[in-house]
Amino acid sequence: MRRINSFLLVLAAGAVLLACNSKPDAAPQETLFRSLSPEETGVDFRNDLGFDPRFNIFTYRNYYNGGGVALGDVNGDGLLDIYVTANQGPNKLYLNRGDFRFEDVTDAAGVAGNAAWATGVAMADVNGDGLLDIYVCNSGDVAGDNKKNELFINNGDGTFTEQAEAYGLADEGFSTHAVFFDFDGDGDLDVYLLNNSYQAIGSFNKMQNERVRRDPVGGDKLYRNDGGRFVDVSEEAGIFGSVIGFGLGITIGDVNRDGLPDIFISNDFFEKDYLYINQGDGTFSEELEQYMRSISAASMGADIADINNDGFPDIFVTDMLPEPQTRLKQVTTFENWDKFQFNKTHDYHYQFNRNMLHLNNGDGTFSEIGRMTGMEATDWSWAALIADFDSDGLKDVFVANGIYQDITDLDYLNFIDNEETKRQIISKEAVDYKALIDPIPVNPISNYAFQNKGDLFFENVAASWGLDTPNHANGAAYGDLNNDGYLDLVVNQVNGALAIYKNQSAQLQPEHHFLQVQLKGKGMNTSAIGAQVQVLTASGQKYLEQMPNRGFQSSVDPKLTIGLGADSLVQRLTVRWPDGTFTVKEQVKTNQLLTLDQEEAVSAVPEGFYPKVHAPAFTLAERPAFQHTHEENKLVDFDRERLLYHKRSTEGPAFAETTVADGTLIYIGGAKGFAGRFTCWIPKE
Repeated sequence: MRRINSFLLVLAAGAVLLACNSKPDAAPQETLFRSLSPEETGVDFRNDLGFDPRFNIFTYRNYYNGGGVALGDVNGDGLLDIYVTANQGPNKLYLNRGDFRFEDVTDAAGVAGNAAWATGVAMADVNGDGLLDIYVCNSGDVAGDNKKNELFINNGDGTFTEQAEAYGLADEGFSTHAVFFDFDGDGDLDVYLLNNSYQAIGSFNKMQNERVRRDPVGGDKLYRNDGGRFVDVSEEAGIFGSVIGFGLGITIGDVNRDGLPDIFISNDFFEKDYLYINQGDGTFSEELEQYMRSISAASMGADIADINNDGFPDIFVTDMLPEPQTRLKQVTTFENWDKFQFNKTHDYHYQFNRNMLHLNNGDGTFSEIGRMTGMEATDWSWAALIADFDSDGLKDVFVANGIYQDITDLDYLNFIDNEETKRQIISKEAVDYKALIDPIPVNPISNYAFQNKGDLFFENVAASWGLDTPNHANGAAYGDLNNDGYLDLVVNQVNGALAIYKNQSAQLQPEHHFLQVQLKGKGMNTSAIGAQVQVLTASGQKYLEQMPNRGFQSSVDPKLTIGLGADSLVQRLTVRWPDGTFTVKEQVKTNQLLTLDQEEAVSAVPEGFYPKVHAPAFTLAERPAFQHTHEENKLVDFDRERLLYHKRSTEGPAFAETTVADGTLIYIGGAKGFAGRFTCWIPKE
C-alpha cells in the first residue's frame, strides 16, 4: 500500500509540473471567411432530397447535381438579395436587410416556382426596364409534365409575374443553366440555354455522328431577342443541339479579344466540350480543337476570367479526379486506353479525367496547365469561380465539391455486382430501389480554395480561409453582401443548409485595396452585359468582363469588384462598352464604388487597351531540306500490363547529331521493324 501511495504521489507531482510548464491554448486563428449560421442570417433554406422509389439516382442520373444561387439587387435598395433553387421543394427569395440579415419574401413576391425540379437560375434585366428579373431552369423526371422553365418579371413593387410563355422562354428541355448576353450586338439581351441529354449513356452508338442531329428536347438552344420575344435561332447560328449534349457548365467571354462574346460549353461523359467563336454576323463557329489540344473527360462546371493579368481570358474546367490516394483507390475511373483511342479517332477529341486550366496564349491557342498549377484534382467538383477573394490583385479559384451518394465507389459496385445481392434486390416484378440505394456511401468532401500566389502558382488554402467544412456543394456565387468592398460567398448544398460565408478582409487585411465598378448601360442592356474593364495601377493591369451569369447553375454580383492589393491609386480605368465605345477615367481613388454611365462614352479607342500578342519563345530559323516522318509500331503496352502508368514503347525516335566538315550529321532512329536514317544537314550561307 505504501508503494502504491508513493507512486500516486509521484504521478500527482508530475501532473502539477506539466500543468505549470504547459502553455495556454492559442486563440483560434481568424480565417478569411466566416461561415454564418441560419440563426445569424435568417436564411433557413435547405435543398433536401428524400427517397422516391420511382425517381432516384438510378432513374435520373443528375439526381444529386443540386441547385443554383443568384445574387442581385431585385428591389433597388443597394443591397444584394439571394435567390436559390431547390430540387424537391420551393425555390426561395431572400431580401437583404443589411448586416447579413435576410428576410424570406418568396410567397409575397410570387417566385416559389411550379414545384418542378429546379436547377440553374439567372438574374438579368430581360425586358430592359432597369429591374432585375429571374429566370429559372427546370429539369427532372422524363415523365413529368412541369419541366417548363420559368421567367419571373420584376414588377417593381416587390412582386414578380411569371411570363415565360409570353417571352418565348418556356422551354421544356432538361435545362441546366441559362446565360443572358447580347451575341448579335443589337443592344438587347439574348439567351443561351444549356440543356442536358435525357437518354441513358449506354444507349448511344458513338460511332455515328450524333452531334449534328438536332434534338428538340435534349439539345442546347440559342434564343435571339426580337423585340421582347425570344426566337430559337440555334441552327442558323451554328449551335449544336444534339442528344449527346451533356452540358453541365456554360461560361461566356471574349477569348480572342475581338470585342465579341464567345461561348464555352463543358459537356459531361463522352461528348467533347464546345468553344463557339463569335463570327460577328449572328453566327458562331465551333473551334475547340483549333484552340485546345486536350480537355476534361467528365467536364462539370467552368469559369472564364483573366487569371494571370495579361489581358486574355483563361478557362478553368472542373472534373472528378480525387486528390488523396485513398479516394483514388476507392472510386472507379471513366478513363482507359481503349476509350481514349476511341475518342481520339471518332472526333471526341483528347480527353483526360482531371480539372483543366486553359491558359490563353493570345494567339488563338490555349495551353493546358492544370497540373502545373496544382489544381488538377479536386474530387467530384461542380462550381468553378475565378475571382480575387483576398483582394491582393491576383484572381483566386473556388471549387464547390461533393456528391451526396457516390455511385462510383468500388466497394459499392462490387456489392451490387454480387449475384446474391442482385437476386435480393431485383425481381421480375420490380426493383427494390431502397435496398439498392441505401448502401451507397455518403462521403462529404471539402471545398477547395486556391490562392493565387503569382507566376501561375496556386495553393489550396481552404482550411485557412474557413472553407474546408466537408459537404455536398453544387451551385455557388460570389458578391459583396454587406457593401464593404470584399467578395462574400453563397453555396447551395444537397441535404445541407445554404452556406453563407462572410469575407473578413476588411478586418484582417485592410491594407488590401479595392475598386468597385457599377456599369449603367444604355437601351435594353441596362447592366452593360458584355462590357470589358481594364484597370492600370503601379503593379500592372487587371482585366474583367461583365458577365454575371456564371458558376455552376448560378449568377454572381453584377457589380464588378476589383482587388488591388497594396495599390492605393488607379492610374487609369478603361471601360469598353458593348457597342464598342469607351469611357476612360484617370487617377481614380480606391476603396470606393464608382458608377459609370454608357451615355457618357466616346468612340475613340484608348491606347493600350487591347493586349499585345505574346511573342513566341522560339522561331523557326530555317527548315531543313530533308523531310522525315517517324512511323511507330502498333504495340499497346497496356494490353500486356494494364497497371502501367504510361506507355513506354512508343516514345518517339532516338536522335543523335555531330558536327562534320560542312554541316551536321544526323541519325534518326526507327521503331521496331523500321530502319533508322542518316542524313547530313548543311545550313544555307
